[in-house]
Amino acid sequence: MIDFISKLGSPELSFLKYAFLIGIFGGVAFGIVGTYIVTRRISAIAGAIAHCILAGIGAAIFCSQRLGWTWLHPLHGAIASALLAAIIIGMVSMYAKQREDTVIGAIWAIGMATGLLFLAGTTGYVDVEAYLFGNILLVSHGNFIMTLVLDVIILVPSILFFNNFMAACFDDQFAELRGIRIKTTYMALLCMVALTVVLMVTVIGIILVLAMLTIPAAIAGHFTRRLWSMMMLASLLCITFTTSGLYLSYQMDLPSGPLIAVLAGATYLLILVIIRLFRRKSKK
Repeated sequence: MIDFISKLGSPELSFLKYAFLIGIFGGVAFGIVGTYIVTRRISAIAGAIAHCILAGIGAAIFCSQRLGWTWLHPLHGAIASALLAAIIIGMVSMYAKQREDTVIGAIWAIGMATGLLFLAGTTGYVDVEAYLFGNILLVSHGNFIMTLVLDVIILVPSILFFNNFMAACFDDQFAELRGIRIKTTYMALLCMVALTVVLMVTVIGIILVLAMLTIPAAIAGHFTRRLWSMMMLASLLCITFTTSGLYLSYQMDLPSGPLIAVLAGATYLLILVIIRLFRRKSKK
């Protein structure tokens, strides 16, 4: 452990330091938005938004190589595609008559397919798995700065409009009677989900990011019933899983993304078993 901490300050391993910092600061946003996702039960929507990110990443790389837009970073495309997916799903959910689950599935598949087509049209080798499952070698100072900016964008409305979001998560009709613009609040929530998904794509990957959005909040839900305390506990769990996964990844020379997801999933299953056994014992 001491060796790992000393390596965080090494200039040769700056990516490890930035990945560690992104895990800490990104974990706060993940805990907050993840709590909204679990209480509102929109994990499928979060999954669709996450997978649509590949379309934006592929388009950004394609435009950078083929059109000479060297200023365009893959994360810029990720943000644009995530927000677009959130807006489309939100509009369909609120105004269209189509089945929401069908639209979510279609956007999920189209986003992935479009991204793969863009990447297939680029010249040279593109490590698709790095975006799908995460790669801390891709983490840079720019990623960390972007994480801080997105963190602020997510945290400020969460604090200022906490009561609005809480009402929208638990009772839409009550929120409307209180004069809360439920559609605007819901759309803002989906956009916050989109930005949060982008936060840790390079660390944990597109496919595994859904685990960090749902599992810590689901664990926190077993120990608290207040929304704000659930957010705090979920954020702490996100930070713990991410930093622990990075440490194990460094020690065992394994991919960081899968390790983080496995660690979170194993903890969740263990807690479910313990709660089950405790309830059986209390009934006797």
